[in-house]
Amino acid sequence: MNAPPRLKPHSSHWGVFSAGLRDGRLVVEPHPGDPDPNPLLQNFPDALRHRARVAEPMVRRGWLERGPGKDDRRGRDEFIPMAWDKVLDLLAGELARVRDAHGPGAIFGGSYGWSSAGRFHHAQSQVHRFLNTAVGGYVKSVNSYSAGASAVILPHFLGPFEAVSRRNVTWEQVVAHSEIVVAFGGMALKNSMVASGGVSQHVERRSMLAAAARGCAFVNVSPLRDDLPVEAKAEWIAPVPGTDTAMMLGMAHTLLSEGLHDDAFIARHCSGWDEFEAYLTGRADGVAKTAAWAASICGLPAETIAGLARRMAGKRSLIVLAHSLQRAEHGEQPIWMAGVLAAMLGQIGLPGGGYNYALGSIAHYGKRHNAVPSAALPQGKNGVTAFIPVARISDMLLNPGAPFDYDGQRMEYPDIRLVYWAGGNPFHHHQDLNRLRRAFAAVETLVVHEIAWTATARHADIVLPTTMTLEREDIGAAPTDPLMVAMHQVAEPFGQARDDYTIFADLAERLGTRDAFTEGRDARGWLRHLYAATQKGLAEKGLPAPSFDEFWEAGYLTLPQEDDDGGILRAFREDPEGAPLPTRTGKVQLSSPTIAGFGYADCPGHPAWLVPSDAPAAERPLWLVANQPATRLHSQFDFGGHSNGMKRRGREVMRMHPFDAAPRGIADGDIVRLFNARGACLATAAVSEDVRAGVVQLPTGAWYDPEDPEDAQALCVHGNPNVLTRDVGTSSLAQGCTGQLTSVEVERFTGNLPPIRAFDPPG
Repeated sequence: MNAPPRLKPHSSHWGVFSAGLRDGRLVVEPHPGDPDPNPLLQNFPDALRHRARVAEPMVRRGWLERGPGKDDRRGRDEFIPMAWDKVLDLLAGELARVRDAHGPGAIFGGSYGWSSAGRFHHAQSQVHRFLNTAVGGYVKSVNSYSAGASAVILPHFLGPFEAVSRRNVTWEQVVAHSEIVVAFGGMALKNSMVASGGVSQHVERRSMLAAAARGCAFVNVSPLRDDLPVEAKAEWIAPVPGTDTAMMLGMAHTLLSEGLHDDAFIARHCSGWDEFEAYLTGRADGVAKTAAWAASICGLPAETIAGLARRMAGKRSLIVLAHSLQRAEHGEQPIWMAGVLAAMLGQIGLPGGGYNYALGSIAHYGKRHNAVPSAALPQGKNGVTAFIPVARISDMLLNPGAPFDYDGQRMEYPDIRLVYWAGGNPFHHHQDLNRLRRAFAAVETLVVHEIAWTATARHADIVLPTTMTLEREDIGAAPTDPLMVAMHQVAEPFGQARDDYTIFADLAERLGTRDAFTEGRDARGWLRHLYAATQKGLAEKGLPAPSFDEFWEAGYLTLPQEDDDGGILRAFREDPEGAPLPTRTGKVQLSSPTIAGFGYADCPGHPAWLVPSDAPAAERPLWLVANQPATRLHSQFDFGGHSNGMKRRGREVMRMHPFDAAPRGIADGDIVRLFNARGACLATAAVSEDVRAGVVQLPTGAWYDPEDPEDAQALCVHGNPNVLTRDVGTSSLAQGCTGQLTSVEVERFTGNLPPIRAFDPPG
């Protein structure tokens, strides 16, 4: 009897694994060294040969017949199959037309970094390298949907984003030192189960279990009870969504008024205290930010707010903030205010104490850094200087030439004629999808590389089928994961799919720039080249440095890691004069003359409570929390077995409190309609006391599925909450995504239930 074929090593954003085909069926097994494997791995088997895959190059009929131009038929037109050589000729001609007529500044290189754990076949790097080397550049986006506000505000008051999030407090420190961890927005395992570049060990659950067993208290400040796992034994405090800044101000006032703040730390390590204290005490505006004041905003007892502040004082306390807090209007404020609160407690820079932005929001945070470099594809030099904050794509396409503010700069939106999207699905990430549809109708040409028929692909003019990660070779690596993975090809490409590198190399040849793009290497040659940096780093440290062939045969390579030194915040605490922070004053800035000088009404010179404009009202009385899903990464493999298996009645699940369900006649399992002035979607109701009353929760990532594509305000029958969310920036400072919170009404759906067609190829 023949033994089954050996499973091959591979990696994904949600875990390292081995995979292979047995009797025509994909088998996936987690890496044996992972103490808490991610069930998202089970999305792979059904996805590999799913009907949603794009099988051949396709061109939209209207674009093919009428040529480039604005067209509101995008998203509802039919597609024509085309041979690879012909479609690449067509596309190369269009790229040359736009470049020659309008310059590379008329091309937007749209992408997102989550397409693959592989460091070579990383779609964002591939498309940017191609546009830089073959076209002369492109308009880029900066920051991310996840951390658009925090990436801009953190450097103003504390330090660079990476230093404050990735090189700070580790899980080892929490286990050994933390006495109380207050997690604003929680530390949900669904978030820390994923990481760019792959993750070999999910340590968060066992770390919280160990810390709690030692006596560390965890506090979950969130409208959702399960934003901390049961292993943390967390206390749940559920303020009104979006009011965390007011709650922190109330806590800060308690510390100050009761003499519990650390005067010595503030005096030596901080600047701008007088301006902030004037606001906190009410000397500046006549309103003292007491716990009682905060209670009226947060919907919590004043004693809960004051009591938490008292419990944190004098202990090894750690304040953690989830990405979710800053994905809302005025999202800069809770990030800044939490830093001020940590400074008042005097804990910044201590092992297991102080402030760690986004610990628990992704698997790379809270871990040591590798001591040698890992693979990264060079992207070349961009000849275009124009850029936009990533969440302002619709603004740019709808308002060419219009002014906008960003971090003290007054800028103009470029006039984009061609959008090239490879990696990412803006119909997941972006807000107000009906507005996004109008934005995509405004360009002359939209090109998309995709493995499957996402809504973005359906709105494209040219769709090029790409391989899934399992259908190619790559190297999985991340700066804070010690396991480098030789990602072997497991299956043959689906249909006529090609990898992005092959597509771009052939396009570059048609544009006369193949050598500049490829540097004379095929894909395997690039893997050898990228691996060489790691091999050299190991050799320089006197460590075993296997050849590429040895690494590839072994499948894995364990890398050395650096000491757990606490990064710039530890060094600053120990020697503030000798190791100043990279802020304007070299200290923690409790207020900022720089930001004050920008004159932004929606982001003043110190953290402040600013009333949101989209809070619930009579016609939309409920807060909607549109958070990250637990059954997939963003919208990836929504058609996979695990993701599909967790839907109910084929639709995404919306949770609501019994207090809100009962008067609306909604029972568990009912189909409900969520709606506001921007749009509407269907979902299946789950009635639960794990959600704060007055709040409904519907995760993002269900593929957009309009009941009638001809309708500009079409009902999404599948449950995509971004038909409801607002497409506005966090503030004039960062212009980040505000997709986490909006206001809606919910009603029981009583009409004929529309079918789900999200995963069907276009007709």
